[in-house]
Amino acid sequence: MNYLLIIKFLGALFQFEGLFMMMPVFVGLYFHESSVKYLIITAAAALIIGTLLRCINPGSNKLRSREGFVVTALSWLVMSITGAMPFWLSGEIGSFTNAVFETASGFTTTGASILTDIEAMSKCLLFWRSFTHWIGGMGVLVFMMIFLKSSADEMNLMKAESPGPSVDKLVPKVRTTAFILYAIYFTITIISILAFYLGGMPLFDSFCIGFGAAGTGGFGIRADSCAGYSPLCQVLITISMFLFGVNFKIYFLIVFKKFKEILKCEEVFWYTVIYLVAAGIVTINIVKDLGTVGESVRASFFQTASIMTTTGYATVDFDKWNSMSKAVLVLVMFIGACAGSTGGGMKVSRWIIYIKQIKRELSKYIHPRSVKTIRLDSDAVNDDTIRGANVYMMAYAMVFIVSLLIVCIDGFDLITNFTSVAATLNNIGPGLGVVGPTGNFSGFSILSKWTFIFDMIAGRLELFPVLIMFAPSTWRKK
Repeated sequence: MNYLLIIKFLGALFQFEGLFMMMPVFVGLYFHESSVKYLIITAAAALIIGTLLRCINPGSNKLRSREGFVVTALSWLVMSITGAMPFWLSGEIGSFTNAVFETASGFTTTGASILTDIEAMSKCLLFWRSFTHWIGGMGVLVFMMIFLKSSADEMNLMKAESPGPSVDKLVPKVRTTAFILYAIYFTITIISILAFYLGGMPLFDSFCIGFGAAGTGGFGIRADSCAGYSPLCQVLITISMFLFGVNFKIYFLIVFKKFKEILKCEEVFWYTVIYLVAAGIVTINIVKDLGTVGESVRASFFQTASIMTTTGYATVDFDKWNSMSKAVLVLVMFIGACAGSTGGGMKVSRWIIYIKQIKRELSKYIHPRSVKTIRLDSDAVNDDTIRGANVYMMAYAMVFIVSLLIVCIDGFDLITNFTSVAATLNNIGPGLGVVGPTGNFSGFSILSKWTFIFDMIAGRLELFPVLIMFAPSTWRKK
């Protein structure tokens, strides 16, 4: 383990986070808010610490797989603690644990909140809170690769931070792949923000909601989340959330006019089918409660997109819906969006692999001598990917069970406890019961909140980089 190389990478992270804070600083200066000084202090400290750490000579710049996982896991923890400082120092979030919870929820694009009066917060910190969604959506280390010296070993960082059962480069160079991904991400974000603004949303709201939709986060800046916006804005937000839940490889193929390959993208096809079927079921089941078909369609398609892409925005209190509708939403919590998107959850591609594995095993019982290959997008899925998907499922179940047992100590009802863990581990945000769309996570104990922080970071990094941190062999020098 090259500890000095890890520290040097963390130095680069401090520098980038300090630069990211400049955007909310400008917002604070524009609105003449006193809280801006805490952003400036934190940004300056991050830049100074980062510059000093970058001066370290690690001896070797070779980033092995082990260092890649450790750097990724530590980066997201350090990023969350550093980003929490303005909230804590300003007193707008008085508890350090609550400040880290809110910031980790932002960077991991979870959208779970402990705030009870969102509209009382200063605009510059509201902007920073929403901007963390955009930073974490595509991954800060992926962004750093665009500017840092590229090497073949940096693929280890991309594999550790990017979601999905397998990660491939779009082009031969990692740095070029990172640039293309962020160029697409930035472009669609700007289009979404402009669409919201032209649809009648205030400019400040357009940026904040746009950041959340792009990162599939879910931090609203109003007490009613997105319920107060016009029907047109709600439709535009729905479209934006759905598009950011699509594998970004699709947009790459569109840009480079490889339309035939788009038709082979099995995951996106099933992602769309699952979304439409789930939204349709919810629509049928809530039409009696909401009164009109139009309102039911708008609400169901919005909430299904919000939960399936793990964004977490709300236009209605879906905790009051009937059992069937809530069951569908809980199911799509676990399905999630596409691999290679900014969405969370277990990913549609993994479920496709699981179903095809079941089908193959059943076929072997009937035809013992048959040899069948599992294919995804017409390509054979290698054994490492299948094994990784299976181990992920087992690790996911273990983390979920342990987290649930810890959270149950607080004494909330089972629905609240179960959906709170599901909402944080899948990076969704709202659950049901106490943590429903009109509730929050403020009532949980410090132990439970740190459990949720662990779940949010582990869920965003798809477990393995965080779990590897607890393996003693990880930290051996040789």
